[in-house]
Amino acid sequence: MKKPQIIVVVIAIALFSVLYFLAPRHKVTESASTTTTDNQEVTSVSVIESAKVGLTPEQKLTLLSIENQFNSSKTPKDSIAVLTKLGRFWADSAQKLGPYLYYTYSAALLENSEKSLTFAAQQLVDNLTNPEAPPAFLKWIAGNAKVLLDKALIMNPNNDSAKINLGACFLFGNISDNPMQGILKIKEVVDKNPHNIYGQMILALGGKKSGQNQKAIERFLIILKDQPNNIEALISVAECYELTNQMDLALEYYQKAKKANQMNIPGLNDAIDKRIQQLKK
Repeated sequence: MKKPQIIVVVIAIALFSVLYFLAPRHKVTESASTTTTDNQEVTSVSVIESAKVGLTPEQKLTLLSIENQFNSSKTPKDSIAVLTKLGRFWADSAQKLGPYLYYTYSAALLENSEKSLTFAAQQLVDNLTNPEAPPAFLKWIAGNAKVLLDKALIMNPNNDSAKINLGACFLFGNISDNPMQGILKIKEVVDKNPHNIYGQMILALGGKKSGQNQKAIERFLIILKDQPNNIEALISVAECYELTNQMDLALEYYQKAKKANQMNIPGLNDAIDKRIQQLKK
């Protein structure tokens, strides 16, 4: 891991665990990385089976009971309810992200409404920018999200969030050799509305991921003009300044991030202080 990414990991753990009620992102993707290599394909079956290995006997009995409920479901409505219950088991009891995403995806496909499809897709896409997740796992996430988003956009071609999320699948999921497909989809939205913070953030993170740090800086600054206390943008732009050897600006934005940490994200200010001290040496 490059040194600047240490802070990104800290903030990813904290921010997304606050925003979502599901299992801790970092913990789950660490688990995935122990069973996956860059060249090993991840499938829904492998995600479920590898997650089952770590269950306690009590959890296995609970899971078997819920799976039996699914097998005896007689209507789509009943099946959706049990799939949702399976998702909650993996999120709350087992604390495994992959199966939670799979069952949320499966329930959305069966319900097949714009709301369910976009909600499930968002759960998947929110995990695409984790810098520690194995590439094969990200590809699995992006592939499933794309299925949902393609269906949602047929229902509502004007859904800007769905367009941005579909673009994110191309940018971060390695589902195409042409990431420009993703960029164009997102630019369609932000060119129409430069104040679309989510679109600007995905483009900025995509630029940072591909090493286009100066372009990423421009996007992060657009975000910070509208949201001066956006922690993710402050940390990310500081890292981009650091990676482009603009150390004075990097230090300035790390300090701004500390002041903006109104949520008191655990460990964040300590991580920033350590990084500042390293840069001052």
